[in-house]
Parts: sequence; structure tokens; C-alpha cells
Amino acid sequence: RPTHAGRARHLMAATGPTTPDEATAPDEWSVRNLDLDAYLQRIGYDGPLDPSHATLAGLHRAHLAAIPFENLDLMLGRGVRVDFDSIQAKLVFANRGGYCYEQGQLFGAVLERLGYQVDRLLARVGPDGEPVRPRTHLTLRVGADGGTWLADVGFGNSPPGPLELGKTNTSAPQELDGWTYEIAPDDAEETWKVRELQAGEWVTLYRYEDRPVYPADVVLSNHFTATYPESWFTWQPIVARRYPDAVHALVGRMYTITTPGHVKNRRTLSDEEFATSLSDVFGLTFTDEELATLVAAPRGAG
Repeated sequence: RPTHAGRARHLMAATGPTTPDEATAPDEWSVRNLDLDAYLQRIGYDGPLDPSHATLAGLHRAHLAAIPFENLDLMLGRGVRVDFDSIQAKLVFANRGGYCYEQGQLFGAVLERLGYQVDRLLARVGPDGEPVRPRTHLTLRVGADGGTWLADVGFGNSPPGPLELGKTNTSAPQELDGWTYEIAPDDAEETWKVRELQAGEWVTLYRYEDRPVYPADVVLSNHFTATYPESWFTWQPIVARRYPDAVHALVGRMYTITTPGHVKNRRTLSDEEFATSLSDVFGLTFTDEELATLVAAPRGAG
């Protein structure tokens, strides 16, 4: 681990462009707006910052532990903005969480600032055998140590660490902290399935497409997710946080703890328990007025 002085020098080198060409290069994802030091403090990470797989895995785990997945601004009637400055203000400086378009853009900016090669990819969520859904999930493909990894911190029940990709974008089953995943080709061209072993059966979480993604694509996908009446995110609170031994999730009033092997412990929360869980379980702080609005929000199916 670097000394304090060495770490400070690394942070200074990593917080902005170092040459005139870098300063004027296109920055479509607003990576230069990132306050890297504030982000590292937000997630409580003080490990190495070299662009290695070990650093990627450490950042991935720290991000998941610190920044919950949540859609509560929609329940508060505020909408969700996906420009980088709004994302950073919310997730880093206001100690809030967010969903995939926010989480993925923030984590992608961090990784690019540290020197990783990052591809933003859009995906279709849902298991096999269902009608094709819109592209409503943002994930990241990251180059590190001569290999390639799928790094996803914005799925709700995201894998606890990055998933290794082979040269063909596929992977054999790989186990992380007791959870097992694989990446397999889909029927559609240039599309791959991320699958999780759940109670002994492979379940497709989402299908990502290997095609360029631009900020305008994220704006469009977010507009659907945040406003379409049949979007899950518009009519119920959804919050999730990955602890070292389990994923804690709240959908409506249904509180679920999922442990490796996809063992679920579920119960329905009262209004008081719901409000308390936001701070005690998910690490989110709201004013009394905001809490009252959240308690009165639609409960969905939970």
C-alpha cells in the first residue's frame, strides 16, 4: 500500500489531465469533472490505485458496500438526472445511492481516470423465454492486466466483484464469495448473457450488446426507466445494498435478504420498519418531510 505522501502524489496525478493535449481532448463522459479524492473518501477506499485487476476488484467491492442501489428520487417526485455533475453531486457529495445509469457512469469515470480502458454497454434485463425488453441497464467492460472484465456496480444484486471475460467475451462458471456466474453467447448477434446460478439453476440476469454507447443513449434509456408507467422504477421504492455475506433488498414493502446459493429470507415491513431500514440497513438519510413522502409513496407489489 502506498505511503501517505506517495498516495497524495498519485491522487494529484490522477485528478486531471497532465498535458495540453489531454486537457483539450474530447471528454464525452465528463471524466475530467470527477473529484477522485472525494469519491475514494465516499467509498472508504485507501488501497492501491494502479490500473490492475486487484485495484479494480477492491474498488468494485468498496463501491458496492458504500453506495446503495436506489430509485427513491422518483418516489420523491424529483426525477433522475444522468449528466455526470448531477450524478456526482448526488452519489458522492449527498451520500445517496442511485441506479445503473448513475452508478455505472460514476464508476466508469473513476476507472478511466485511473488509466483503465472502459466500454459502456447497454443491456436488456430479464430471464430467457420472455419477449425482448428495452435496453434499460448500463454495465461496464474494463481492460486490466492484459485481460478484460465485466464490472457492474449498478444492478441491485450486482456480482460482488468483476467477472473475467475470455477473448470471445464468454467465461466458464466463476465463483465470487460463494456466488457463481457465467457469461455465455446469446442467440442475437454480438450479444452475451450474464447468468447467475440460483438454487442450482442458471438464470439470465441480463443480455449486454457489444455496440458503442453514447451519453445520449443513456439519457434516452433513463427517460424510459424513470417515466414509463410500466417501468418497475416508477411505482414502487427499490433499494438494495450488498453486504459481505448477503444482498439486502427492499421492493415496495418486501424486505429480502439473499445469501449465497440464492437462499432468501423475506418479510413485509411496516411503515415504521420501512423508514428505519432506509438508514439502518441501506445507509440513507432523509429529512422528516422526505421520509413522510417516501412512506406515503406507492408500495407496488411488495
